[in-house]
Amino acid sequence: MSQIQKSEQSRLEKFTFLMMLVLVSLLFVLLLLPFWGAIFWACIIGLIFSPMYQRLLRMGKPKPNLAALGTLLICFVIGIIPSLFIIISFFREGASLYNRLKSGEFDIADRIDKVQTAFPGIKSFFDRFDLDINSIQSQLSDFALTSSGYIAQNALALGQGTLQFFVALGLMLYMAFFMLRDGDKLVATLVRALPLGNEREYLLFNKFAEVVRATVKGNLLVAAVQGILGGFIFWVLDIHGALLWGVVMTLLSLIPVIGAGLIWGPVAIYLFAIGDWPHGVILVAYGAGVIGLADNILRPLLVGRDTKLPDYIVLLSTLGGFSLFGMNGFVLGPLVAALFIAFWEIFIREFNTSKS
Repeated sequence: MSQIQKSEQSRLEKFTFLMMLVLVSLLFVLLLLPFWGAIFWACIIGLIFSPMYQRLLRMGKPKPNLAALGTLLICFVIGIIPSLFIIISFFREGASLYNRLKSGEFDIADRIDKVQTAFPGIKSFFDRFDLDINSIQSQLSDFALTSSGYIAQNALALGQGTLQFFVALGLMLYMAFFMLRDGDKLVATLVRALPLGNEREYLLFNKFAEVVRATVKGNLLVAAVQGILGGFIFWVLDIHGALLWGVVMTLLSLIPVIGAGLIWGPVAIYLFAIGDWPHGVILVAYGAGVIGLADNILRPLLVGRDTKLPDYIVLLSTLGGFSLFGMNGFVLGPLVAALFIAFWEIFIREFNTSKS
């Protein structure tokens, strides 16, 4: 066999191998897709609690298995148990709201009419943009009934699917155990496998870990603070369903700048519309001065500073992440943005230096 033939055969073998590698990798990814959520949050837990795992290893010098189990136990106590309590309470309050809407005890259309009567300028404002306020009123009523009905149905499904839920939870914790124990080995294996250059790969992995820790810890802390503050003022003002709206504000607070205001703002307008000006003024002052201040102070400190992303990039990437990835988007959105910036910084530094 000539040298040319050997070279062509070698290229064909490499091409065939790479095609098979891609095919097998895609099939493996398809196998893991049903467990995507559990694997994703196992990686998150591994990244966030890795410093604690390393600290436990240094403290008493236990075996890695014991240190990983201890770390997971701490994670379960401080993170998962409170979350389960909040989720169960949220579904219970949502089911109660659904029953009130269905029975007519809570009439959204009537409340919108009161707002419209108290503020006639709202109708002219909507007319200016050629919007039918009656249609919007009907859509809001349908949305509230559908959403609360969905929560009520899932409250029933939560009880019926307890086994499935705990299987998913167990799988996540099982995967998180190995992410904690073998995380460094997995990163080293990926560095050897990826053909990007070791220095670039470690830089990108460090950026990945940095952004994930900042977005998860920062956003969840900010959201929890705003949700607690919002639920507290609703309870103080005797607004029905304070716990439900507190949880909703927690979820919406994952959206920077505008999150919690989507709840307390309309409630404040309704309080003004029915003539309850003292409570309306208190809610606006508290919402802007306390809930909003928590977002303006904590988010730049905990998220923007650690991710090294401008506030507008954090906002846009978070909103885009929600639209593409659902609830996981508050992590994946800023992560994609940070990796985008990191890749371009590497490109500018290494491939475009002649223009500097």
